[in-house]
Amino acid sequence: MTDDKTLSTSLAILRFGLAAFLLVWVFQKILIPQGAAGVFKNFYGATLGETIVMGLGVAQLAIVAAFAAGLFKTWTYGAIVLMNLASLLVAAPRLMDPYKVPNALFWASVPVLAASIALFLLRDRDTTASIGR
Repeated sequence: MTDDKTLSTSLAILRFGLAAFLLVWVFQKILIPQGAAGVFKNFYGATLGETIVMGLGVAQLAIVAAFAAGLFKTWTYGAIVLMNLASLLVAAPRLMDPYKVPNALFWASVPVLAASIALFLLRDRDTTASIGR
């Protein structure tokens, strides 16, 4: 049986890995807002100005930073699940045809969502390198 320290360390590794994954998308909104605006238009059907996209990026940065620190676990871990779920839902049509290039890449959203749900369910056991206990 896995001891509590091993489980907690494993959950921290998962938390940091998910945070790193999400930071790529967060920094795209902040550093390359025109590219992120294109993603919003193509996948969400929303036309957003660069300032709004950058603002969303800053808001997501705050959430991801709090998540990475293990703060406000129910809220931040839940927000991470919702962000990943939204990404999966807008990519769902591409998941139906995984062998058409570049659709196989969108399958990465499936284990990311699964990992974020698992971490949410085990959030009380995620205590290693966590400010919010």
